[in-house]
Amino acid sequence: MTPVTTADSEAQLAAILQSLSDDKAEDVVQIDLRGKTAMGDYMVICSGRSSRQVSAIAEKLVDRLKQEHGVPARTEGRDTGDWVLIDTGDVIVHVFRPEVREFYQLEKMWMPIGQTAATQA
Repeated sequence: MTPVTTADSEAQLAAILQSLSDDKAEDVVQIDLRGKTAMGDYMVICSGRSSRQVSAIAEKLVDRLKQEHGVPARTEGRDTGDWVLIDTGDVIVHVFRPEVREFYQLEKMWMPIGQTAATQA
């Protein structure tokens, strides 16, 4: 039996941003996807300094979401730690090593035209 989700997308986003801050994730960018795609309401992209930190950030985030908010999350890539994808259904989180993040440049694909990651709060 899966736990009942108790947090809407805004509450999930707030919990995710707090968890990333607590675990010292770097260059955190949030992107509002509402009205742009049906895959979720928000996307969050951040970096960890090493594969170990990327994996730890992802593992703690998934645990906190489940324990504190009843939000189940699916993950991909946690074993290698280069790029971990966390999907709650409402919020998609990408945790990258800096080199991998630079290579894929997801922000450029999803940010509104004329807006850069530096202007995103």
